[in-house]
Amino acid sequence: MSIDIDAGRWSEGRVHALRQWTDKLYSIQVEAEVDPFKAGQFTKLALPIGDELVARPYSYVNAPGETPLEFYFVLVPGGPLTATLSALRPGDPLWVMRRAAGFLTLDEVPEAPHLWLLSTGTAIGPFLSILKTATAWERFQRIILVHGVRQAPELSFGDTIDSIRSRYPQRFDFIPFVSREDTDFALPGRIPAALEDGRLERRAGLEISPGQSQFMVCGNPAMVKDTVTVLQARGLQKNRRRAPGHITVENYW
Repeated sequence: MSIDIDAGRWSEGRVHALRQWTDKLYSIQVEAEVDPFKAGQFTKLALPIGDELVARPYSYVNAPGETPLEFYFVLVPGGPLTATLSALRPGDPLWVMRRAAGFLTLDEVPEAPHLWLLSTGTAIGPFLSILKTATAWERFQRIILVHGVRQAPELSFGDTIDSIRSRYPQRFDFIPFVSREDTDFALPGRIPAALEDGRLERRAGLEISPGQSQFMVCGNPAMVKDTVTVLQARGLQKNRRRAPGHITVENYW
């Protein structure tokens, strides 16, 4: 059975490369024509599976205007799309939704000297897109990228992070968290706990305050919820268009 795919909504792309980070983590690069998007937004990837077009949302890792497009995903047990995505090879077709969506973007964030980007797992993807833009460095004096994972090998995109650090050595900090094994470089435990007890500020050498700090938080819902609670206890408020605050959030599933 053929599947009718709306070419106005979907762009038929081709896989450029597939990178396997761990047994469950992959990033896929795609050559496809899509509408202009903002760093931090997401789109959908889709493949015909059986008699339907199976689609799921994924954030852009690449910056606007950067090619190829890149998306970071975790292999979901029993998930029909991710299993198929992880088996693709260069040249294989892959459908990309032309129009992006989402509000985890810098134009939603008020002015401040310091920007904190807190992520877990594959939710680091939209922050890498943001960090690749000139806008991030034009607006903020210091940017701190925080990435929480369970095991150290899950700290992906080290080459991208090193490139950003080399360009902005005095203005950029990367702080990894590893929760389920001991390391000699990462903070242990969960991000909200390190916010609450001050370890994150000490590691960054930067004080958090409503007058100095903006937070973008993206990851698993428990981390997002607990982080917001800790930050609100410190006097920061959720950011809304009608009531600008200090915390911009997006749950990543």
